Amino acid sequence: MIENIKNEIKKVIVGQDELINSMLIALLSEGHILVEGVPGIAKTTAVNSMAKSLGFEFKRIQFTPDLLPSDITGSEILDLKNNDFKIKHGPIFTNLLLADEINRAGAKVQSALLEAMAEKQVTIGEETFKLEYPFMVLATANPVEQEGTYELPEASLDRFMLKVEVGYNTIEEELEIVQRVAKKGFETIVQVLQKEEFETLKQQVRDVHIDDELSKYILKIVFATREPQNYGLEEIADYIDFGASPRGSIDLYKACKAYAFLENKEFVTPYDIAQVAFLVLRHRIVLNYNAIADDISADDIIKKILEKIPTP
Repeated sequence: MIENIKNEIKKVIVGQDELINSMLIALLSEGHILVEGVPGIAKTTAVNSMAKSLGFEFKRIQFTPDLLPSDITGSEILDLKNNDFKIKHGPIFTNLLLADEINRAGAKVQSALLEAMAEKQVTIGEETFKLEYPFMVLATANPVEQEGTYELPEASLDRFMLKVEVGYNTIEEELEIVQRVAKKGFETIVQVLQKEEFETLKQQVRDVHIDDELSKYILKIVFATREPQNYGLEEIADYIDFGASPRGSIDLYKACKAYAFLENKEFVTPYDIAQVAFLVLRHRIVLNYNAIADDISADDIIKKILEKIPTP
């Protein structure tokens, strides 16, 4: 079933395998994704095509500086005919929500979205509404333009299960994109999965076995971001202000099980953990000025940790 979903998405997406896998990992683990990449690399098309292949509802919000929280969640509207207020639901009431250029809106708008991500509910007036199930947010951030943007604070970034950094396609992939568009356009995506089958997939992910030693290995990786000197990593201690939160441990545990499932395995290996560690932890490690001065990134820190901590 997973291959059928991927094949449908690849009708309109060329390359970008990490993005496709990350969307599936997050969806099967009930998480959310932050995608950072330059414009025009099919971020919107990717999430829309996945929604169609699964038969889920998809909506998109373009974040701008003048956006209001009610533009996302909905609001109370006065019904003059009945002299009463009625609720108008916003675009957040969907299965897959694309929050395009989330860093272009102010903190109040960002917090309205992040609250819904964490609580899976929205309060409008005096009423609270449960969101659609399943519910996943794919937020994008443009790293090129910084003028007129509001960077997400660290506590807000922690709400995202994965952070995917998407680059340009290779020259061969872009040639294929150009030829597809010029000759016949993209194929139509068809639904290949029913909701009941999706629940079966989620249960299969939960059933993927992870050994206790690997669970401890995950915690050692996370703790090494907080207390590197305790793991023989004094060389990176001066670069880190704050390490990953307990939410990082939970998400790394869930993500490696989902990744193993996508690889058709019934159990997790150290390789699976290493493959998702960058996606789960890169946005949760807060670096200081020393790291900026020495051109050290969060990915460099994670790489050092994975090299140092012995695998079970």
